[in-house]
Amino acid sequence: MHIKLYSTYLFFGLLLFLFSCNDKTNEQSKNVQPNILFILSDDHTSQAWGVYGGQLRDYVKNENIKRLAAEGALLNNVFCTNSICTPSRASILTGQYSHVNQVFTLNEPLPQGYPNIAKSLKDAGYHTALIGKWHLVKKPEGFDYFNVLPGQGRYWDPLLKSNNNWKDGYDTSQALEYKGFSTDVITDLTIQHLKERDSTKPFLMFCNFKATHEPFDYPERYKSLYEGIEIPEPETLFDFSPETTGRTFIGQKLEVLANRWVQATKDPENWWTTYPGLPFSIDGLNSIQARKKIYQKLVKDFMRSGAAIDDNIGKLLDFLEEEGIANNTIVIYTADQGYFLGEHGFFDKRLIYEESLRMPFVIRYPKEIKGGKEIDDIILNIDFAALLADYAGIEKPEFVQGESFRDNLIENNSPNWRSQMYYRYWLHSPERPSHFGLRNKRYKLIFFYGQDLGKKGTSKVTTTPNWEFYDLQNDPHELYNAIHDKKYADIIEEMKTEIINERIKYHDLDDNSEIMKGILSQHLN
Repeated sequence: MHIKLYSTYLFFGLLLFLFSCNDKTNEQSKNVQPNILFILSDDHTSQAWGVYGGQLRDYVKNENIKRLAAEGALLNNVFCTNSICTPSRASILTGQYSHVNQVFTLNEPLPQGYPNIAKSLKDAGYHTALIGKWHLVKKPEGFDYFNVLPGQGRYWDPLLKSNNNWKDGYDTSQALEYKGFSTDVITDLTIQHLKERDSTKPFLMFCNFKATHEPFDYPERYKSLYEGIEIPEPETLFDFSPETTGRTFIGQKLEVLANRWVQATKDPENWWTTYPGLPFSIDGLNSIQARKKIYQKLVKDFMRSGAAIDDNIGKLLDFLEEEGIANNTIVIYTADQGYFLGEHGFFDKRLIYEESLRMPFVIRYPKEIKGGKEIDDIILNIDFAALLADYAGIEKPEFVQGESFRDNLIENNSPNWRSQMYYRYWLHSPERPSHFGLRNKRYKLIFFYGQDLGKKGTSKVTTTPNWEFYDLQNDPHELYNAIHDKKYADIIEEMKTEIINERIKYHDLDDNSEIMKGILSQHLN
């Protein structure tokens, strides 16, 4: 009897010891500063990742994106707060909306001396580095090392600028040329720098690709990819005008891109960029035939460009394995915003519509995140800085407006997490008016106020203020502007109130604009 009792005590004592060890291991993993490899591409929209489904899922080359998703977590509802390159990158670094960090459009730098997450992690003992696309005009701050493209940079034999040869803006007079295709070059430089780093420190490494930004170029190894194959079309490809859906603006049509290809074909020496796969012509084609041809070229070029990204994600993951640091390195792969690949007959981004608003995002951290997870919580690009601070073991910096979603990655669908998100786009033009809006888990309400507000690069041609409303459950492709549908009247009024609340929460009040005060008093208050 005593032996049985002793055995029982021993068994439960062993269980308590194991649980205690497990708790200590979990606590230690939270206290150890992990390395962070943040891979950021340009415009590599979720439709072209394959792991989010869609008509391209069986065509994209995505072995290493799949590898990351299988070994980490795939986030289904990550959104940018201003869908254009420079502001999104500023929001990622600062954790702030555009109206706070003052990067509204494409030509504003972060103010000199402005706080960012790289500075915070550097102060916390991290080695911080940035290689590839920067696109924030002035000299990067907060990085022990940087080597970046001037402006958009070029796909072939890229020029890069470091601290040793820096000039503000897009000046390339002192930049160094690196032979090869930019995605390959940026990866090789990243790996080289990581090999030479001070290994006594954890690292925060930004590896920023130019791809898949227009002109959607690709390396020679993918020149024949998709030859003789017809890629399936989005169901909204033949949305030719606002009357089709009741939307209130024209948008950036595929025919605009076709005209660029035609002009580059006619006068390549004087065109602003070099497109692959020229010459191009739509002579003699009707509107349907022309749009089909434009779409096929765009989507094939885009996927070829994305294929090179996937190659290089694999190269980076293999390097971490070879160095023996994969287990203690957080790997994030995302894009600065989404992109239209023919949906609504559009290309480019800038809008609060789903294809443009959504940021694809995958994260791997073997010590903490169970592989193969999918996260449905609404995450914003202003949350990234808070997450990195959390992983680094420091308090969320006071300047960060977003929140860490570390617990969401472990638990999924946190009950206390946000249920809606606020968005604002500032780079006004008549075809794509300035707007703000609210998206929750089912509905989206948008106010196209149509004013330039003196921001850089905006059109002075204003547009009439208009509302749009979409039921994303019943209308996931945003084909029916239901703003005047009576069955949604109460929901729309509630969401207008929530927009006011979100604007107050994030201090986006337009206090300095008499024009906006008048528009808002008439249409929102």
